[in-house]
Amino acid sequence: MNKQHRFRFIPFITMLALLTGCGSPDSASHSGTAKVNQPCGGKPNCVSTLDSREEHNLAPFILSSEGIEQWQHIEEMALSLPGASLATKTDHYFRVECTSKVFQFVDDFEVKKQANQLVVRSESRIGYSDFGVNRNRADSFRAMLEKAGYLSHK
Repeated sequence: MNKQHRFRFIPFITMLALLTGCGSPDSASHSGTAKVNQPCGGKPNCVSTLDSREEHNLAPFILSSEGIEQWQHIEEMALSLPGASLATKTDHYFRVECTSKVFQFVDDFEVKKQANQLVVRSESRIGYSDFGVNRNRADSFRAMLEKAGYLSHK
């Protein structure tokens, strides 16, 4: 292999190291314990409606009167997110695993109905940064809910 060909792989190897090299072994699989009520940790790969820090905070998801009655449809909307599959479900909570197409990374997207609002949390299982993927996922979910008229604008 000549020098030119060897250097062509450096950006790819660097990106792969950044995405996976900082993950801890414990983060590679979900423990099955809901984290929806917990704030995000210190890594910039998580967003939550319960975290007050700007880099992690999601604005509240306040349900309209119609939205309060549409729990099943809200779950279906979450399952329409790219790479989504249902992992866990109870009466007022579900966790969706969202798997990326290329590298097959799994993120946990959790939603809990609490009175007239949704507690939403999205976090990458491995790596340090998610390059905004979890925030974009939560924003896409919000846009679907708004389009359906399920969020209040108070």
